[in-house]
Amino acid sequence: MEKKKELTVSAIENGTVIDHIPADKVFQVVKILGLEKVSTPVYFGTNVDSKKYGKKGFIKVADKYFAPEDYNKIGLVAPTASIIEIKDFEVIKKQTVTLPDSIEHIVKCFNPNCVTNKEHDVPTKFTVIKDADGAIKLHCHYCEKNTTQDKLEFI
Repeated sequence: MEKKKELTVSAIENGTVIDHIPADKVFQVVKILGLEKVSTPVYFGTNVDSKKYGKKGFIKVADKYFAPEDYNKIGLVAPTASIIEIKDFEVIKKQTVTLPDSIEHIVKCFNPNCVTNKEHDVPTKFTVIKDADGAIKLHCHYCEKNTTQDKLEFI
């Protein structure tokens, strides 16, 4: 008898699939999107074999579609991710996340002395920088400090 070598995951009729997430970032994506609070089925996998990435993760969320600012959040922690929207079991849209040039109202500045942390009516604003090694940094518009990817705190 031949052994099955594929992972089988239920298809969703309507909703969103986030694929090609770095395996160690799946739970961070779940958290920043607030998926622990949704009332529809959420399927996820981590450390799944991938020809392109070695190991990857995925998240399937039934009956939910995400806003552009959610795509920006995903891009900050999982820049290799792709978003697939499904309707009636058919792919209607597929795109790779892209990093915007700037981000507002999504991430907190790590500098405790930044005006955005002292004055709560001042919205955060960052320029997104990707270095030669692919590391992402956010340059604060106000205090000019750089927040590294490992220090990101979502608002």
